[in-house]
Amino acid sequence: MRLPASLTRIIVVANVAVITVAVIGLVLMPGEPRPHARPEAATTVQGSAEPPAPTPVGEPPGVVSTPEFARQVRANEAGLVPVLMYHRILAKRRASLDRTPAQLRKELEKLAKRGYVPITAAEFVKGDIRVPAGKFPVVLTFDDGHPSHFALDAKGRPRPDTAVGIIQEVAARYPGFRPVATFWVSKEPFGLREHDAQAAAVRWLVDHGYEVANHTWSHPDLRTLKSEKVREQIARLERLLKKLGAPPSQTMALPYGSMPRGKKTARKGSWKGTRYDFAGVFLAGAEPSVSPYAKKFDRGAIQRIQSNGKKGECRKWCSQYWLEWLDRHPRKRFVSDGDPERISIPKKARGNIVAKHGLQVITY
Repeated sequence: MRLPASLTRIIVVANVAVITVAVIGLVLMPGEPRPHARPEAATTVQGSAEPPAPTPVGEPPGVVSTPEFARQVRANEAGLVPVLMYHRILAKRRASLDRTPAQLRKELEKLAKRGYVPITAAEFVKGDIRVPAGKFPVVLTFDDGHPSHFALDAKGRPRPDTAVGIIQEVAARYPGFRPVATFWVSKEPFGLREHDAQAAAVRWLVDHGYEVANHTWSHPDLRTLKSEKVREQIARLERLLKKLGAPPSQTMALPYGSMPRGKKTARKGSWKGTRYDFAGVFLAGAEPSVSPYAKKFDRGAIQRIQSNGKKGECRKWCSQYWLEWLDRHPRKRFVSDGDPERISIPKKARGNIVAKHGLQVITY
């Protein structure tokens, strides 16, 4: 399954453009076991004693995909998946990468209404896509661990103006919208400097089904570093996450989307006794990712989409454009069969995928 040739020819240029914008945004930046079930009667974060925990995804036990069932729900697990990239969430945008709380809320509500169900980046790269039949996976990713992504109020709840507060709020109002996301952090997660505060933040997120993973120690352009320094940047952050109570990172996002000269170093390596081995490494843009079951899936360079409107360079490369494009081309989109043990696809897509982890392939 391929995108139009005109798009694939210029994807490298688009990635460079996204990286350039990221650099400008950072210059402008001021110093700085499975999820639990959500209660049926969940309210918004502002009005609940405890924020809603993420809902388990997938169909009820016993659902088995068959060719007839896959055809009925129009399953296409060889389709494209939007991996959305966010940076700062600010009341007043200071750079093109920034989004306001209202813009984030509006985009999440749109996703919920259209039938998208969030999964983490780790679940995506491992092909552990437990999304109800007929629904579409989406991966929400946040770079840099900015204070606008997560903070707890005096009662130990996510502040409602943060990314997590907004995700929890939208999930409470749309029960099918699973409240999870991936946060790629550096040496001061969420702007916190004290160990206890960092650990409390990481513990809350991990306990509620969110993924906290590696974005390097000091956010350098890895392409400018020698391999030993690349490994140091990644391993030092892994050490910090371990001290804070996070599991070993399964994924990593490249700062600025810039690949080190030794591409394999970004995915696997060691430094002074600390090893890392990521299931997936993510770029900075600028199109939907192919399915993790696809033969063309490159887990060392996974595409993302910048969250933004359709102005300027985002006219054809950011989230508004691509979500509308997927609506216009529903047969190109990943549609779940609701059965995590099987990969269901149209017969004509059979040559595009490989069965992973012993999963059975269903065609129709």
